[in-house]
Amino acid sequence: CVQTILPVVSRCYRCRKLTTNSQTCPPCRKASKVYRLQVGMVYDNDAKVLLAKLKYDGAQSTALEMAKLLSQRSIFNDQSTFVPVPTATSRVRRRGYDQARLIARRLAKQNQLPYLDCLIRTGQTHQIGANRHKRLKQLNNAYRLKAINNVTGMHIVLVDDVSTTGATLESAALCLKQAGAKQVEAVVFAQA
Repeated sequence: CVQTILPVVSRCYRCRKLTTNSQTCPPCRKASKVYRLQVGMVYDNDAKVLLAKLKYDGAQSTALEMAKLLSQRSIFNDQSTFVPVPTATSRVRRRGYDQARLIARRLAKQNQLPYLDCLIRTGQTHQIGANRHKRLKQLNNAYRLKAINNVTGMHIVLVDDVSTTGATLESAALCLKQAGAKQVEAVVFAQA
């Protein structure tokens, strides 16, 4: 079914205005550390089925197909380093894996670029069903950098499975920018 997926129109992930190369528009960029959000597909029936298989049915091979789609539709450069957005540890324990890490590792391997698992999620808050304001509040200081990592001057590409409001990506990007990352972009398999 991946072959039948239509490309996503280039829009600012915050206000949904049309943009070039999926960049955050200049007015929204003032409030966000995410320079660009590249999306594989719209979060509709097909995306929901694929994500459910990955997250709830243990179909880890689905991450490979998601990474292939993202590699075809995304713009990476030779300076990019893939960083997964960590899932709450309670859900990782339940599943036995972190779906964002699976996708990020496969993206890095397919594009022959570095992979860096440098973020720690400090809370266990469940985001499903929360609006943007509530998500931003819940995710305030939700991420921190692992002590042994240095991201100063790096071009980071955050990787996650799905984005709804962008609050998770913004929180992770803020942490990375405060730690010295030069630029933070993001790529997600699907966007609501």
